[in-house]
Amino acid sequence: MTRILYVDDEPDIREIAEMALALDPDFEVRTAESAKEALAIAAQWQPEIALLDVMMPEIDGPSLLRMMRERPDLAEIPVAFVTARAQPSELQNFATLDAVGVIAKPFDPMTLASRVRALLG
Repeated sequence: MTRILYVDDEPDIREIAEMALALDPDFEVRTAESAKEALAIAAQWQPEIALLDVMMPEIDGPSLLRMMRERPDLAEIPVAFVTARAQPSELQNFATLDAVGVIAKPFDPMTLASRVRALLG
């Protein structure tokens, strides 16, 4: 089983992502609504990849990624950003942040699992 952590402050989007990723029988999905919750789940569960919403209240996705990289137990977890701000200039910025990729919102629920599989290599 491939463990995937999906972090988004929007409950509807979390639910759609969880259902879409669960269509792949090899994926086990957990979700978090905040950076703090994500750090706790990631430390305990050690996902193979974390999908982080860029725009979240309090602690945004890029800040959460920096926090993960500072912790030896989380530093090696690959991260992809999920964002509605998928303009070329922003994609360049995300590329410099040690992310394995970017998934644009709104994503297609039918292809989300295959996109994540591709990011995992």
